[in-house]
Amino acid sequence: MNSVGTFWIFCLTFLVCADVVGRYLLDAPIRGAAEMVGYSIVTAVFLQLANTLHVGRFTRADLLILRLEQTRPAGAFTVDGIFNLLGAAVFTMIAWGTSPKFVHAWRTSEITGTPGDFTFVIWPFLAVIVLGAAATAVEFATQFIRCAIRIVGALRRPEPGHRPGWPVLTGFAAVLGAAALVVAAGLTNIQVGLFTIVCLLVLIYAGMPIGVAMIAVGFAGIWLIRGDADLGVRVLSRSSTEYLRSYFFGVVPLFVLMGLLVNVSDVGRDTFDVARWLLRRIRGGLGIATVAANAIFASITGSSIASAAVFTKIATPEMLRHGYTPRFSVGVVAGSSVLGMLIPPSLLLIVYGFLAEESVGHLFLAAIVPGIILAAAMSLAIVLMATLWPSFVGGTKIEEDAASAESVRSAALKLAPIALLVALVLGGIYGGVFTPTEAGAAGAFGALVIAIARRKLTWRNLWATMVETGYVTVSILFLLLGARIFGQMLAMSNLPQQMSALAVGADLGLHGFLAVYILLIVLLGTILDSVSIMVITLPFALPVVQHLGGDLIWFGVVAVVAVEIGLLTPPFGISCYVVKSTLDDSRITLNQIFAGAAPFVVIMILVVTLLVAVPELSLLFK
Repeated sequence: MNSVGTFWIFCLTFLVCADVVGRYLLDAPIRGAAEMVGYSIVTAVFLQLANTLHVGRFTRADLLILRLEQTRPAGAFTVDGIFNLLGAAVFTMIAWGTSPKFVHAWRTSEITGTPGDFTFVIWPFLAVIVLGAAATAVEFATQFIRCAIRIVGALRRPEPGHRPGWPVLTGFAAVLGAAALVVAAGLTNIQVGLFTIVCLLVLIYAGMPIGVAMIAVGFAGIWLIRGDADLGVRVLSRSSTEYLRSYFFGVVPLFVLMGLLVNVSDVGRDTFDVARWLLRRIRGGLGIATVAANAIFASITGSSIASAAVFTKIATPEMLRHGYTPRFSVGVVAGSSVLGMLIPPSLLLIVYGFLAEESVGHLFLAAIVPGIILAAAMSLAIVLMATLWPSFVGGTKIEEDAASAESVRSAALKLAPIALLVALVLGGIYGGVFTPTEAGAAGAFGALVIAIARRKLTWRNLWATMVETGYVTVSILFLLLGARIFGQMLAMSNLPQQMSALAVGADLGLHGFLAVYILLIVLLGTILDSVSIMVITLPFALPVVQHLGGDLIWFGVVAVVAVEIGLLTPPFGISCYVVKSTLDDSRITLNQIFAGAAPFVVIMILVVTLLVAVPELSLLFK
């Protein structure tokens, strides 16, 4: 199933490109292309869900679970087993709720599309959703059985230093008991909304997969608000079959595929080489070269994690060889990697666009100036630190042969593929030639051609790239599905509207609310990844910002910069962990990476403050 879904997503690149070529060159677009892409996205996701869970790629905050596994394994396995049971229940409900639709479509040969133009039967797609949900439920049940076996093993053969798990189980039972008492007390809709937010945060911190937690809590909230469990099942089924069935969701796998193919083709190394050559005589030049290369690389990948992994291998050894301190060398890589999620095309801006129902193209335009400002601020800070704090930066050695290693001609040749991709993707969007989905397909095809032309692509790493594209796509879109269901529950509770009224009544104003919101997401950034933070907080933040008169395009840029701070802050700091795991050097500790990234956290706080104070910086191209 996973292989079929993986190949299916890869084929979307050629389908969308063929539609664009047919429309512009042959005046013969592919009929029903939008419908085919929409149905392909939802079915490809459900085909890959079970395997994504099997390989541990469901997004979760596993800090507590990992700590418990080291000290109280029986308690940890019990809690994890309960989460697996809930996951099995969630996907069983999705399969159960979708089955009647499948049966009806099968019996009636129900069709979709435009009659007389392009139509196709929909029962095969519904069958895949039922099959994928059922397979995921079985995988959750299998993992529950594994947890039960591990519990028995931990109780029978306790290892030295392990403590009993009953305190964990007692605490978990107390939480469930308290929740039951609260529910039995009879809550108003507003109170149900607040209660579900608390439950969601507790479940996430305890280690439940975030998408599953949002769906489970959303279902429970709908049941409590409307008193109808069948309605909750219908919401789950309808969201699973209709929400993800959108042509615009094709932008996620296509941009992810483009970024991974660019990574394979060694474009990042060429970018760094050129930047190093241009900045070789500037104090702290290799640090600035890393920022510049990250900024350019971000314009064709849209992923901070990819940037951190690439430039850890490329830039860190070079900086260490030239006398830069270890903490600065790894800190500047981690710090500048956040540009990947701000400079368009950005996966976070795409996610925000879906959640806020705003134009992804407008968001990309809005992020250009803030991205340049952030990159410039980081570069200026490196020069100042190299001048005023040389013990922190180092970098006293100058490589004389760096000047002879490059020429204007060789530098231009190395940057040509990047320039072509940027012109193709961003030029196509801003010029009105491509939709974001079409730009993603064109960019993925262009990156594929570059990787083949440079002889960097083998069948093995092509398949690995396709599989990784599937994992990232499923993890993101499943989070969006969970956010959709959780957001529907919040809308039923009327909590977002009440929060807007409360913010107005408290006279916080837009800037006061933003200060509280930014503080909240920075704190959440210490335990959660960026996409998870956005899907959790935006359903109740967006109505408040809109009610207070804030522009949602501007707010999207502010939110992305603030969320990215969490990539650099302990204990989660995923960019810092990526640097550590990619570097694989025992001499450089995780604490050194966090210390090296700290100045860049300060810079990001200053930049987000500037963006809040001067909204026009994000709206110059609106």
